[in-house]
Amino acid sequence: MTNSNETNNPIRIGYTLSLTGPVAENTKAVMLAHSIWQEDINNRGGLLGRKIEFVCYNDNGETSQVEEIYKKLLDEEKVDLVIGGYGTNTIAASMPVVMERNRFLIGLMGLGVNLNLKYPNYFAMIPTGPKPNSTLTEGFFALAASQNPKPLTVAVLSADAEFSKNPVIGARENAEKYGFQIVYEETYPLSTEDFKPLIEEIKATNADLLFICSYLNDSKGLVRAIHKSDYRPKMVGGAMIGPQSASVKTELGPLLNGFVNYEYWMPVPKMNFPGVADMLAKYQAKAKEKKVDELGYYMAPLAYAQMQVLAQAVAVTESLNDEVLAEYCRSNTFETVIGNISFGEGGEWAEPRVVQVQFQNIENNDIETFKDSRVQVVVEPSEYASGSLIYPYAP
Repeated sequence: MTNSNETNNPIRIGYTLSLTGPVAENTKAVMLAHSIWQEDINNRGGLLGRKIEFVCYNDNGETSQVEEIYKKLLDEEKVDLVIGGYGTNTIAASMPVVMERNRFLIGLMGLGVNLNLKYPNYFAMIPTGPKPNSTLTEGFFALAASQNPKPLTVAVLSADAEFSKNPVIGARENAEKYGFQIVYEETYPLSTEDFKPLIEEIKATNADLLFICSYLNDSKGLVRAIHKSDYRPKMVGGAMIGPQSASVKTELGPLLNGFVNYEYWMPVPKMNFPGVADMLAKYQAKAKEKKVDELGYYMAPLAYAQMQVLAQAVAVTESLNDEVLAEYCRSNTFETVIGNISFGEGGEWAEPRVVQVQFQNIENNDIETFKDSRVQVVVEPSEYASGSLIYPYAP
């Protein structure tokens, strides 16, 4: 029998976001998408007849705070469920507590978090599939390998940070798979402001491809440094966090032309999944007022889908039991704004859905320029493509 007091109480969902620090722009977009889902679900009566309430703490971009926050959520706040925060660093830091307490967790955009842990109750809301490290970067190398004449050499440049380790592992695997020789590999501190010396080092190698794994601010510095240099790799980009952001797009504008980078969703006809346009319309109507990413393409669909997966599992099982929810997620398909999702080994997506986007023909820095796919062309894979690659790189 259900306790009447319990029925009247909200379902409380706890997590942490880095609302200050180097990824704050992305996490604020996540929070807005979550609030839209919360409003939508509560307007429909909530889950199990109970309203939804979020308990979200700011970890200030410090992974050292994450473990204690999750302990507080479970021991003091006594939340009903926890979800993963944003990104590899934060989710990985939460896993010891999650695993110790045998909790069900859907992590948002954590790359390869569970590859070694193999925790059965973890599920990844990132479309990199069963081989996340290589899948994130494979499209870049596959595109390069299909050019005629085929480029031969690659330089790998990455931020010296936890988040970049897995994409670089994937880049090495894909360079070998597609027959490219790595002639340069270097990391730089996140505090780096002057990228000219690094670009000059890479220029000296005359690498055909420049593969970059960078964060928001360093992405901007690197784009500017490459543009000012006379070094012209045949392709440049790969695993940059930043060019997906509305503020980075409008700040850099035409400087982005020619760069090829990963995305998870774009406003192209083949990715117009049911509900995504309506959700983004709500998001964009609120984003400017709340001073968060005005487009929302990178964060909002996945953040909303994260909660749709949780909601379907709770609604169908009529349970908040972690084991019951995890078992349901292991064996069912979910209808979300980012398409149908099912989970496979390690809680990763059974089928990957990473796209490669090339910036083309950008003429200004206006936000309206980036609201459709005219200047952000999906060039790989073919099933989602909206145009062709401009090759070689010519800004």
